[in-house]
Amino acid sequence: MDNRNKIKLFLVDDDVVFLKLLEIEFLEHADFTIETYPTGELCLANLSNKPDVIILDYQLDGIQKNAVNGIETLDKIKEKKPTIPVIMLSSQDKIDIAISCMHHGAFDYVVKSETAFIRLQKIITSIFELKKIEKQLNWYMERM
Repeated sequence: MDNRNKIKLFLVDDDVVFLKLLEIEFLEHADFTIETYPTGELCLANLSNKPDVIILDYQLDGIQKNAVNGIETLDKIKEKKPTIPVIMLSSQDKIDIAISCMHHGAFDYVVKSETAFIRLQKIITSIFELKKIEKQLNWYMERM
């Protein structure tokens, strides 16, 4: 498959070990183009690379204590590119944090665990099934 047909993922996490493990999992189990970023600032600076999906860590302060956090990064992504689905990823297993992320426009919220990768794959599949349905619906509505 050439790169134009691959799903482009942005993986954004300040935990470089987890970031690398996630990248390896996606590359081994699916046909993605992946860009990784250890800060929200770098993710935002590269939005022109047109990601299809962004997986974004909630904390983002492990490298720089004054770095923008995941919610601030999510808000800026939604300002600039509101149609890009963003999946929030966190070690925080608190419902109020998940709800906050959803209120800020996250597509979904995943807790970092041994099953996180499988859940992320399922969510990405759902995103593209939804996009396919939306395209079919738009095509149908244009012909009415």
